[in-house]
Amino acid sequence: MSDATDDRPDARVKVCGVTRETDREAVVAAGADAVGVISDVPVDTPREVDADTAGDLLAGVPPLVTGVLVTMPTTVEAAVDLAATVEPDAVQVHGGLSPGELGALGHRLSQDLVVAVDAEADDIADYADAADALLVDSVDAEGGGGTGETHDWERTREVVADLDVPVILAGGLTPENVAAAVETVRPFGVDVATGVERVDGDGSRVGGEKDPETVRSFVAAARRREVAA
Repeated sequence: MSDATDDRPDARVKVCGVTRETDREAVVAAGADAVGVISDVPVDTPREVDADTAGDLLAGVPPLVTGVLVTMPTTVEAAVDLAATVEPDAVQVHGGLSPGELGALGHRLSQDLVVAVDAEADDIADYADAADALLVDSVDAEGGGGTGETHDWERTREVVADLDVPVILAGGLTPENVAAAVETVRPFGVDVATGVERVDGDGSRVGGEKDPETVRSFVAAARRREVAA
């Protein structure tokens, strides 16, 4: 007998907040579809690297895997300049820019534009109109992601059901809950940062450092596959 969820398509997987070459290689080896590198953000995060490091990390992303620059620009020009320096495959923008400014940014970039929005926002459709893909996240007061907090997946599914752009689900995802999140929302992809970070002996996460086994488990769970031995 087939499983009731057999018709659920695989979700693409992006692992964000990569700060080291070893973590980039672990993410790629786990079979993730995209590697996210954070640069030029106004929030205090251990996952941020400078533009030169971001460029080096993304330059090492192999063909058929997408290297994503994640940033929080205050102006369209700042985002264009940073993208020109880093040369990613795609640009993901959080906070600050209006839908009109994001539309202008999209026209100036040669890369696809991923726009991150708060899952609780009322104007998600306006941002979707300016994006090649929409990332729905749990954000902090400053508009940044990486909070490690989930949001109401049922509400998110209703909000994004009629959007014409691919939807990427983020916010508090882990190997333990990502399958349920994908089953509920049925997004094009999922995005994880804190949920695959290394954990110290006292149970605290080591910000910015990925745990290879946890990354592998996350990718497998998002795709309903067994973790390879």
